[in-house]
Amino acid sequence: MEQKNLYTKLIAQDLHKTFIQGDKKLLVLNGISFEFEQNKSYAIVGVSGSGKSTLMHILGSLDKPDIGEVLFSNKNLFKLKEFEKEKFLNTNMGFVFQFHYLIKELSVIENIILPGIIKGENKKSCLEKAEALLQEVDLKDKMHDYPTTLSGGQQQRVSILRAIFNKPSFLLADEPTGNLDENNAQSVINLILKYKKEFNMGIIICSHDPEIYNKMETVLKLHEGKLG
Repeated sequence: MEQKNLYTKLIAQDLHKTFIQGDKKLLVLNGISFEFEQNKSYAIVGVSGSGKSTLMHILGSLDKPDIGEVLFSNKNLFKLKEFEKEKFLNTNMGFVFQFHYLIKELSVIENIILPGIIKGENKKSCLEKAEALLQEVDLKDKMHDYPTTLSGGQQQRVSILRAIFNKPSFLLADEPTGNLDENNAQSVINLILKYKKEFNMGIIICSHDPEIYNKMETVLKLHEGKLG
């Protein structure tokens, strides 16, 4: 059986990003270049305001740099047409944020299958797959509930299942445990690492918590616009 993009890299090339604050320019990213490999895990650390979220958004093509490129399978993500980028994101990138961003009008299982439905997969198959995933994280009994009825830890587990539903090549997680207590934070990180191994995903995570980021294979510090 063919393995999907097993050795794909997400490559940042000479990324620059500046923000305007009043009459001042704030240089956040200053020539960042790095190759992130699929099936490996990375933590990006740095003080608040150092640009970690900005870098993550650019790596996921949710934001654009002033200068520089992000390459995936030798494609410049910023040169993709809008429909190509949407398809790329849905298929190859999973996102988990500090806030879960679940759709409150949809049930738990409907939130989880959304990436599969957008991809064009059979709804019955999507529901069966989502039910099996919910069983794995002890939330099967919540599948017809709505996000607002869940605890913070439960909501974040659901957001992870949605993010990994299409078995993306990379999962980008921006402070995914920022709103959780210690036990739920550990549960969320263990779940992310479980699916990294199961789906050969690359993991790129921002976190202030050494208990979290030290579980990654490579820890990178963002300081004065440089990554190293």
